[in-house]
Amino acid sequence: MPKNTLIITALPNELDQARLPTGAQLVYSGVGKINATMVTLKAIEQYKPERIINFGTVGSVKPHLSGLLEINRVIQRDMIAEPLSPRGRVPFCERPYEYFAESGQHTCATGDSFVTAKDPWLDEQGVDVVDMELYAIAAVAFAHGLPWTSLKYVTDHTNEDSASDWNTKVNHGEELFLEHLRSNY
Repeated sequence: MPKNTLIITALPNELDQARLPTGAQLVYSGVGKINATMVTLKAIEQYKPERIINFGTVGSVKPHLSGLLEINRVIQRDMIAEPLSPRGRVPFCERPYEYFAESGQHTCATGDSFVTAKDPWLDEQGVDVVDMELYAIAAVAFAHGLPWTSLKYVTDHTNEDSASDWNTKVNHGEELFLEHLRSNY
């Protein structure tokens, strides 16, 4: 693992720092975009990484998706300032409304809410999964010129069982993520 890699995950029950390879620096962001922004900014200042890897859990809006997914694109799902700008876009803002990783196949929509019902807008945007931190992490990485990668483990399928499914499966992706690190870094 390259020394200057920063791993960001929301919660200790998603990823145990003791299991990470030598040289990996892990920070826990806490839940939500504001926490993720603050922790990412502080960690970049403190550790001066050359790359950011985000790992965490997601709800899938597509019933066929499961396991560990690599995210390519992230958008913001809870910025709703219509009619000043379309949903997902901050009005009067020059920053991008979507961010892209160097690789990956899936689109994540970030927002400060736990999704437990179908949202047609997510389908219209080509969203595969939803989380609560990645957009903030990607925005800060972009602002600092840092490449980012995000691997997300599907714990639920954004329905009435999402909370209990997440609680049951929150730590199930850890081993898959560690295998990915060993194979790719």
